[in-house]
This record gives sequence, structure tokens and C-alpha cells, in this order.
Amino acid sequence: MSCPYVSGLVALLKAAHPKWSPAAVKSALMTTSYTTYKNGKPLKDIATRNAATPFDYGAGHVDPVAALAPGLVYDLGVEDYLSFLCALNYTTRDIKILTHIDFTCDSSKNYRAGDLNYPSFAVSLNKSSGNRGAGTKIYTRTLTNVGTPGTYKVSVSALSPSVKIWVEPKSLSFARAYEKKMYTVTFVTSAMPSGTKSFARLEWSDGKHIVSSPIAISWF
Repeated sequence: MSCPYVSGLVALLKAAHPKWSPAAVKSALMTTSYTTYKNGKPLKDIATRNAATPFDYGAGHVDPVAALAPGLVYDLGVEDYLSFLCALNYTTRDIKILTHIDFTCDSSKNYRAGDLNYPSFAVSLNKSSGNRGAGTKIYTRTLTNVGTPGTYKVSVSALSPSVKIWVEPKSLSFARAYEKKMYTVTFVTSAMPSGTKSFARLEWSDGKHIVSSPIAISWF
């Protein structure tokens, strides 16, 4: 039942912000969602009654009022999606069939699927690679200011000592609307048994807005 409700919210957001791309609308809904009840306790999985995780609720429960003014968004254009297909090793022919666009991946570029400018982070660690799931991964994201000028500071809440997360830079200042700023997230992980999952949350805030992204880390 969530699909028709969210579809209606998308229509309302698009009416309020006709220049926003589909990715910007999606970002606004995701980054302003909440993961706790009004009493501050985490949302529960209705089936198990245990605390829910991003694998249950995704980015969280949508907040349409907050989504109208998210402050910052993770935007995407055609080039971003084409680069993502290159990261998945799609050939020129594959891309043409899928997108009807003549596009050839640049062999000099290091395309990485994890760098798709999405409002969440999924980190997969393979024990069979020889490092038993321990190692370092670096993801890049770009934020676009859709609010007033301001400075946003980052915070990360990690629930497991097996994962260390660093963000650079620690703050982003925006002087005008639609200005873009880039940041990187470094994940340093310890070896864990296959099937282990860990979750965290990354937030940018200027004191008025909270731009939140779920993080899911899986060892397999």
C-alpha cells in the first residue's frame, strides 16, 4: 500500500518544485524520512516486534512536510546513470538497447557502482576475496543546495565497532541555490562472519534541516 501514497507525495513535491528532477524528488523524500517514533524509540518490524533496520524500512518513514524543504538533495542526471551502467560492465551495445543512446564507456575512467549519487550507502564485503571481509572502501557523493545559503556539518552514527566511518570534509558551505559540493565517505571494516550486517546513519545539518542517509554494510 505504500506505493500509491508515495506516488501522491511525489506529485505534490513536483507541483511545488517543477524544476526538480525525479532524482531530486526521490532524494527529498528519502533524506527527510524518520526512523524513530515520537518518543525517540526506533521503529519496529511489525512481524518480529524487533527494532527495524534499513533492510525493513529503507530510508525510513516519509515526512511530506519536511520533504517540501529538504535543504540539500542528491541529484542525478543522464550521465550519472550511464556511468553506473559502465561500472556494471555494460557494453556499448547493451547501453544502446537499454537507453537508446549511443554511449561508449571511457576506458581511462575508473567507474564504480558505489559512486552513483544515491541518498544511501550499501557496502558489500566478500570474505572469499582473501581479506576475510576486512578492508577499506571509499564512496563519493555530491549534494545540491535547494534551500537558502548555509553551512552544513556532518555526523555519523555507527552501531558496530567492526566498522569505522570517516567523512571528508566535515562541513559544506553553500552560498547560493543549486550550488553543488562533493564529499567522500571512507569505510574501514574488520573481518566478520558471513551473514553479518551492520547499519549506520549519516546526517548533514545546518541547524534547520537534517539531510539523512542510511548505511548498510554486509559481509558475505
